[in-house]
Amino acid sequence: MRRLRPALGLAAAGLVLGACAHPTVASGLAAALGEAPRRALSPAHLSALALNHLALAVSGLALTAILGIGLGILATREAAAPLRGGIDAIAAAAQAVPPVVVVALALPVLGFGGPPTLLALVLYGLMPVLRGTVSAIEGVSHEAREAAEAIGLTRVQVLGRVEIPLAAPGIVEAVRTALVLAVATVAVGALAGAPTLGTPVVAGLQNQNMVPMLQGTFATAALAFLCDAAMLALLALLRR
Repeated sequence: MRRLRPALGLAAAGLVLGACAHPTVASGLAAALGEAPRRALSPAHLSALALNHLALAVSGLALTAILGIGLGILATREAAAPLRGGIDAIAAAAQAVPPVVVVALALPVLGFGGPPTLLALVLYGLMPVLRGTVSAIEGVSHEAREAAEAIGLTRVQVLGRVEIPLAAPGIVEAVRTALVLAVATVAVGALAGAPTLGTPVVAGLQNQNMVPMLQGTFATAALAFLCDAAMLALLALLRR
């Protein structure tokens, strides 16, 4: 239970932020900030946006994890040592491009909706997963590898039975970081027409209505805290 306390704390913070996204609370906060009471999003509409937001974030995270972990494993193989600098440079360059720019440039090719958002998620989250995977695998002791080879395991078996299991907490930590980035970045997808929690923020800016802006902001933050809590709980169980 002690290992789960940080996750429970994050979950509690997420629930508080989620409560702040409720129409009544958001309207009260807007009034306290000097905003005249105006129309707010219903809980049902906000929940639908949150589910779509989460689906896009998880989809982008899955693609990022597959690509990042795969490239991370490749970069740690002796045969691919000459490629490591290039792989790292590509990942760094991908994250250097702001997600808004990626979405804008991808619109003519991929169209409106989810695809440009997914591309932005993959490019922005690739480097944390890649470097986290490399660091975790390289952190596996030489003694463990040598012991595995001494009992006759092949290099592929050493990777699957020794390196990946021992590196799993570090890899999950990297994926955890990518998940939080994904939840935050998906909001940008509203600019491409994807129905996310960024939609009420964009609509609020256009209509000069602070209430939906607050609802979208609080709901996005709540989702990020809850997802981080779930990943932290998984990490605690893996370390145990």
